Amino acid sequence: MRERDIEKYLREQVKAAGGRAYKWVSPGNNGVPDRIVLLPGGRIAFVELKAPGKKPTALQVNQQRYIAGLGMPVMVADSKEGIDELLQQMQTQGGLPAWQ
Repeated sequence: MRERDIEKYLREQVKAAGGRAYKWVSPGNNGVPDRIVLLPGGRIAFVELKAPGKKPTALQVNQQRYIAGLGMPVMVADSKEGIDELLQQMQTQGGLPAWQ
């Protein structure tokens, strides 16, 4: 399975859950996670997608640590099962209140 297949699965599952999985491109900030996932109820997560068995680069790990240090959830997924776990966690955790 390729990374793009996992990314497509993420988009489909997030849409089915009533949310969005925005592609994140941040010029001048290499290594940011691939997607920002937003679910109803003010739930958000930054998601780095990888092909099965692949690991984030040192630059990606540094960006993930920075984002997590700001109190934002950052997750790495390398399988459809990982995406399912991510969405399960997002749907059952408290999440931040939606912006009014």
